[in-house]
Amino acid sequence: MFELSEIDTAALLDWAAPALIGVGIAAVVIIAVVLIVRQSMRGRRAQAKAAEAIAALGAHLVELDDATEDLQHEVDMSHALYDGRPPASLRRARLTAQHTRDDAFAAYSEIAADDVHPRIRRRESRRLITGIDEAIAIIRRARDDNETWIAEHAPASEQVAAMRRRFDDVVTQVGDPTALRTELARIADESEWEDAAHADDEVRTAIDEARALLAEAEQQASDPAAKPRASLRACAHALTRAEQASRLLEETHRLVRHAHAAVDDERMAAESAIRAAIGTQKTLDAERAPRLAEAIRVAGVALEQATRIAERRPVTANERIARLRDRLDEALAEMRTQQQRLRGARSALPGSLNAARSALARAEAVVLDAEVDARVRLDSARRELAFARQSHDPIEALDASRRARRDAEEAAVLARFRKRRH
Repeated sequence: MFELSEIDTAALLDWAAPALIGVGIAAVVIIAVVLIVRQSMRGRRAQAKAAEAIAALGAHLVELDDATEDLQHEVDMSHALYDGRPPASLRRARLTAQHTRDDAFAAYSEIAADDVHPRIRRRESRRLITGIDEAIAIIRRARDDNETWIAEHAPASEQVAAMRRRFDDVVTQVGDPTALRTELARIADESEWEDAAHADDEVRTAIDEARALLAEAEQQASDPAAKPRASLRACAHALTRAEQASRLLEETHRLVRHAHAAVDDERMAAESAIRAAIGTQKTLDAERAPRLAEAIRVAGVALEQATRIAERRPVTANERIARLRDRLDEALAEMRTQQQRLRGARSALPGSLNAARSALARAEAVVLDAEVDARVRLDSARRELAFARQSHDPIEALDASRRARRDAEEAAVLARFRKRRH
């Protein structure tokens, strides 16, 4: 019996060994195939296709962003013709376009990251492009319906009269932009308002252009064979440019004046933060104390430099103070209690919000016809700043304001890089 068992075992091993080897080889092959497939899905070709999909999405998103802005012109032009209430189709199209654009901006930021799987990037790009194309189609149908209604119900003379009222309103609203520019030159170096340095010229140029186009439309309205619609649309665009330049000048003036008023408070708050950090340093062990001491030294130097330029460059001084507060908070992150973090956030938040607002204003001045990456950063900066203003948690608000400032600065850099390249 023992001998038979030995024989059976040996036979079983003789039979099983090749089978086990075969199964092992098959498992190795399957694993290798899976790894190869995964690698191919993340390989150069897959990455290149994903990059193409992202580029296509970016082009569609820029088209939608521009179409949404153009739609706003149509709403503005139609406002008076519809007794102060633009047609429902235009208003619905505008809401659809804005929501689709905002959602696509947020999604673009997520899927454009290099660590997102190429398959996901391609799939999400296709989905977003489909939604964008639908929104653009809705815009086109709404504009066609609006043009049809205007042609049937609004005589050329009425269209011109409505644009004349809008022209007069804009001229009254913008006033004399030279006075603001002169005041800016008096209170701050031009480097503080260089993006608005030619805004007064842009206002006057756009107004003159709108005046000429309006006169052209008035002549066309008196000719039954001519149609003034194209001239009126161009006039509306020129008036919008004048309003944008005027708002830029006004916002820059407000920011500079506010920075002047706030810089002393920001300096004192930074000094208090540095003193608190020195107190914390004294409680640390020999390993961590030197690192914090270096951070304190760097903050002190940065504060001294900011103080020296504060009189003529208050916006820059406040932004430098906000950055040194950022770095000091990072150095203190692991050493603070929750209560200390709350106190520090409440102290740093006003200056951080001001720095974010000034960075956003500068970005909006240059991100006009920029490529998609700059527009996405600008949209992110707006959303982060809105969150920072609404949050009741000082720590969350401070973090959001810092993200807003960084996004706005990146948007401006990207837009300026594109202009230099072209």
